[in-house]
Amino acid sequence: MNKRIGWILAVVVALPMPELAWAVDSYRYLHVTPETPWYIFLFLLPIVVSPFILMAILYWYFAWRKPAARDDREEE
Repeated sequence: MNKRIGWILAVVVALPMPELAWAVDSYRYLHVTPETPWYIFLFLLPIVVSPFILMAILYWYFAWRKPAARDDREEE
């Protein structure tokens, strides 16, 4: 019974709905303004920069850690 309801629900959702098709084709939801490239830039900036920040943090963390481990080995 549950599989039948799932299939029926999937078919109903998958049917093309004319109102949604008209909305996607129109520019009603695509507000492209001169500020749009800035919004895209500000959205992508943290995604691009965060790996470099993480690399710098990890580099400094392990750079400080290695000499301490080397000094311990020399004392033994």
